[in-house]
Amino acid sequence: MRKHLLLVIALIVVIAILGIVWLGWPDKAKVPFANVTGQRPSITDPRRQVIPTVKVASVVGWQGNAKPVAAPGLQVAAFAANLDHPRWLYQLPNGDVLVAESNSPPREAHGIADYVMGWLMGKAGAGVPSANRITLLRDANGDGVAEQRSVFMSGLNSPLGMALMGDWLYVANTDSLVRVAYKTGDTKITAKPQVVVRYPGGGNHWARGLIPAEDGKTLYLSVGSSSNIADNGIDAEKNRAAILQVWPEDKYFRIYATGLRNPQGMALEPHSKQLFTVVNERDMLGSDIVPDYLTGVELGDNFGWPWYYWGGYPDTRVEPAKPELQQYSKRPDYALGPHVAALGLAFADGAKLGARFTNGAFIGEHGSWNRVPVSGYKVVYVPFGEIGFPAKGAKPVDVLTGFLDKDGKAQGRPVGVITDARGGLLVADDVGNRIWRVSGAR
Repeated sequence: MRKHLLLVIALIVVIAILGIVWLGWPDKAKVPFANVTGQRPSITDPRRQVIPTVKVASVVGWQGNAKPVAAPGLQVAAFAANLDHPRWLYQLPNGDVLVAESNSPPREAHGIADYVMGWLMGKAGAGVPSANRITLLRDANGDGVAEQRSVFMSGLNSPLGMALMGDWLYVANTDSLVRVAYKTGDTKITAKPQVVVRYPGGGNHWARGLIPAEDGKTLYLSVGSSSNIADNGIDAEKNRAAILQVWPEDKYFRIYATGLRNPQGMALEPHSKQLFTVVNERDMLGSDIVPDYLTGVELGDNFGWPWYYWGGYPDTRVEPAKPELQQYSKRPDYALGPHVAALGLAFADGAKLGARFTNGAFIGEHGSWNRVPVSGYKVVYVPFGEIGFPAKGAKPVDVLTGFLDKDGKAQGRPVGVITDARGGLLVADDVGNRIWRVSGAR
């Protein structure tokens, strides 16, 4: 009897171990990456993961004269180096460039998931303290290299988005929108910032995008979710996973659009003035879904998070369910592929990079952690058609690659993108601590 009991216990242990191994075995992509891009991506059945697939490129940095690889007909060089985790860029009217040197605010680890996230951040090069400052770069002689540098603002709280509207420069901290008076040519701000509005800060998605709205009076501000799929309850996601519209003079905001897991980069399409954003979709449903996306956004839109993705596919992990939302979940306009971590967004109206790059959007893809093989880690371009939306049948075009070395390790990771005063494309590289400038080949 005792021997029989021991055999039963041993069998249960073996089954349990095999189950854990099966649940934790890295999920590998089965669908060609290109099939999960464009207007009609392949949305396959989810492969739910209890233990997530973890594959993130270890950081080695740029060694010697190494640099990214520009698309044919283009060239790339360092606009500025020796920065401290540069995430976001903004061009002032006189051509000066502001760089938000920023990272996540300190996080408290309350469980295994938090410890795993901390480990991932360190491995991906994001484990350094936030510099909490904005640096001004000036290329006075127009040679494509910033020869002047000064600390423009300091003492901020994980800042990201910046926007000039009227005589005020607005800065989106992780938990508050602030503003300071600005005059063209200023190289340093010493005044204490005024708080315009406060909103939820920190969490898994701490960075806040910011642009002036098309009316010239309000601002769009993007606030990502605090978790993957409302893991801490939907109440913890109040005023998150959304784009807010802010009236700065009234110190008031409303939710403009919601159901957006982690919107960050935003821009107005130059012809229609339609608001566009790029969004990081959910994790742990396998290496083939869910695709991150680029989409136009209108007042009242709901893109389904956390209950639905890609226009109505249900995420059965989320409880309680919300079936009444399914028919109202807006389908995004353009899939960028699964887990690419699309963050930066800039339209090409100011670019002088040749005929291929005149009507479309540049997107900085920071790179995946929950996919085998890895995706992203590059800057891509999405061609647009005549109606102000991605061109029919268009696929993403590589603009800047080579952020991963031959061994698959990260020399850098692209984030924010903007065009500069001379028509070049500037790319913030937060792991390589550089700003790269892409220009037409001479």
